[in-house]
Amino acid sequence: MKKQTLISPVLLGIAFSFTSVINAQNIVEKGSVLFNAGAGIGNEYNSNYYKSALGTKAALEVGMWQAGPGVITLGGQVGGTFSNGGGVLANYKTHTFIAGGRSAWHHGWNVNGLDTYAGLSTGAGFNQYSYTNNENVKIKQNEVIPVFGGFVGVSYFITPSFGINVEAGRDITQIQGGIVLKIK
Repeated sequence: MKKQTLISPVLLGIAFSFTSVINAQNIVEKGSVLFNAGAGIGNEYNSNYYKSALGTKAALEVGMWQAGPGVITLGGQVGGTFSNGGGVLANYKTHTFIAGGRSAWHHGWNVNGLDTYAGLSTGAGFNQYSYTNNENVKIKQNEVIPVFGGFVGVSYFITPSFGINVEAGRDITQIQGGIVLKIK
């Protein structure tokens, strides 16, 4: 008797689990608008970073096209990477501000609240580095550089419009954690 009372709730729980998976829908659909922002380890540009760079990034994407079980988004992103000190020149500083476009393929795998994605980005980087040389002369250089990136990410929505996000790759940041908002 005890075995039967235990089996019934377990089978009922499994049935409800399958029902919720079947009824799950992708968070990102054609027409969706997403905003994400985060901070983490910044990427190195022009091979002039010492120590680990801090990176920050914000992106806005719009669901444009249905592509198989997922959606392709287009949008823009801005961010920066910052690094100080290290090596022979303890006063070495560099930072790069980046503005660009991005596109990603989003898919939720029929799991409530889950959004996984992978994409590419391109844009312009405004790079500056400065240091004082051995003759005590301040050296400062500014340059505009092309920036190309690739990334993968995962978001989990705690509510229908707010979630947490982790993104990694060769983009403005190497890895970052942050928030994501579904605006539409």
